[in-house]
This record gives sequence, structure tokens and C-alpha cells, in this order.
Amino acid sequence: MKNVFVCLAFALLVTAGTTAQAAPGDGGKLTARASELTRRMAERTKLSEGQYVKVRQLNLRLLTEMAEARKQFSADVEELDKALADIQMRYEWDLACVLRPKQIAAYDDMKQTFTATNIR
Repeated sequence: MKNVFVCLAFALLVTAGTTAQAAPGDGGKLTARASELTRRMAERTKLSEGQYVKVRQLNLRLLTEMAEARKQFSADVEELDKALADIQMRYEWDLACVLRPKQIAAYDDMKQTFTATNIR
């Protein structure tokens, strides 16, 4: 349960600002944010070109789905939490299919450091 909340907190911190203001015409902002997130991940996890493309697609999907969930469940916080947790779990699962074990360990370290740094 703690891992789900850590993942959710990480996703919320990653998407803070961009998804809260995302509108149908803001695809460019989401694309730029997905590219930036992927670039940071690539620096730490040493992604190959193929992995970079797949992870960027996953990041773009994550940000888009989170923006849609925020719009859809803006009135119901409990449903929003459930939807965001589901989106985050699917993202983590898909990411695990793309990354190698050492890269997953590097990603987990990055995620924990990023979350701890931004909570303060």
C-alpha cells in the first residue's frame, strides 16, 4: 500500500502544473513535458534509442491519461485517487516491460530521490 502511495505521489509531482492546466489544445505542453521526463530518465537509466522512444510514448500516455482523469473526476477526490493509482500502476507495469533489471533499479532509485527531494 505504501508503494502505491509513493508511486502516486511521484506521478503527482511529475505532472504538477502541466496537467492541472492541460486543455485539449495543450498537446504541445504534454509532449514537451513527456520529452523532458524521458530525457531525465535516460540520463539515469542509460536507455537505448528503442527504449527511449518507447519510454517517451509511455510518459506521454501517462501525462495524457492523468490530465483526462483530473478533468473527469475533478468533483470526486476518491475516484480521482483510484483512477490516478490505476494509471500509475499500468505505467509502472509497462515500464517494467521496456527496461532491463539494472535500469529498473536505477529508475526506482531516481524515483525515490525525486520524490523525497520535492516533498520538502
